Amino acid sequence: MDTALLEKVMGQVSEELGIKKPQETTKTSIGVTEFVGTAMGDTIGLVIASVDPLLTETMGLGEFKSIGIIGGRIGAGPQIMAVDDAIKATNTEIITVELPRDTKGGAGHGSLIYIGAHDVSDARRAVEIALEAVPKYFGDVYSNDAGHLEFQYTARASYCLESVFNTPLGKSFGMVCAGPAAIGTVLADTAVKSANVEVVSYASPKAGTSYSNEVILTFSGDSGAVRQAVRAAREVGIKLLGTLGDEPKSSTTSYI
Repeated sequence: MDTALLEKVMGQVSEELGIKKPQETTKTSIGVTEFVGTAMGDTIGLVIASVDPLLTETMGLGEFKSIGIIGGRIGAGPQIMAVDDAIKATNTEIITVELPRDTKGGAGHGSLIYIGAHDVSDARRAVEIALEAVPKYFGDVYSNDAGHLEFQYTARASYCLESVFNTPLGKSFGMVCAGPAAIGTVLADTAVKSANVEVVSYASPKAGTSYSNEVILTFSGDSGAVRQAVRAAREVGIKLLGTLGDEPKSSTTSYI
């Protein structure tokens, strides 16, 4: 694609997603050129301008020499959704997404995401966009001492969501997740009963997760139906997890 046209398309996508243009900002320097910034969930954003040739094949980077890295201790969904936004808005591609057992010892996952680019400036911009978006996607993550609930939605799935969940590109995507897994099972059933959606993936402690105490359901379909399914599951999940402790709270503001 012509460079000017590509930049125009990415600009339109950025405007659609509410992503700000790069601005000159003053950041605290730590003396490490790979450092880009941090976000909620103990999330760190890094970039490697030119990965050593000894590692490119081992890491499965393919044709890319520059990579952006998003890593989080708490949460995987918010980081995945944020990177999905970043891929839509930059000239980058998703390389790998891994979900380590983490949540700082809780029931769920952390995250490790590699973003590939031919130019380090594209990799850096993708990481910046992802870090900016992470707080939004923590808006529908609720927790108490007993566990956590996670709900995500987008009207148009991109390559990161396709890579992780095999969701159809360009279609609405929804996710419901809960730990302990018993609650997640009920939420999965609630979601599919509440609206006409198509199941994309189902993960349980021994299948599709890093043996975490979660059930995760993803689904696709009409935008309104997907949103309805997520909201129905959220209402039930908050009530169920609340029976095990305090009312589950979000750290930011719901976006669904």
